[in-house]
Amino acid sequence: MTQLLDFQKAKQVTTPARRDRGKRAYNSGLAAEDRAVALYAAAGLRLLESRWRGKSGEIDLILADGEEIVFAEVKQARTHDAAIASLRPAQMRRIHAAGSEYLAHCPKGQLTDVRFDLAVVDGAGRCNIMEGMFSHF
Repeated sequence: MTQLLDFQKAKQVTTPARRDRGKRAYNSGLAAEDRAVALYAAAGLRLLESRWRGKSGEIDLILADGEEIVFAEVKQARTHDAAIASLRPAQMRRIHAAGSEYLAHCPKGQLTDVRFDLAVVDGAGRCNIMEGMFSHF
């Protein structure tokens, strides 16, 4: 019993280095999302939600492109290719499910025109929006 309690205590301890990495990753993710929002805004899209969370999961950005709803996943890595590769099928399924949840609150519901984009940001801060990247999934 004592060993179990010691293991639980050790599991709860977070090192300062780990906390710092977590803060940097969080802030870098926010900066990547801000970069994507700026590109979308320049293209005339309107931000509806940021980091929207449903029962199925989180959607980084939800935007309006006229009548169409755009669900965007933002990925940051050293290169655009690495960012693209980090989007896995299980995550796509969760984003689709969360998107379906979100549509329940839209006037047209599931009949709303939608698109699922991937916004990739590289280590230099360059952002590329890949429209409809996983709409077909």
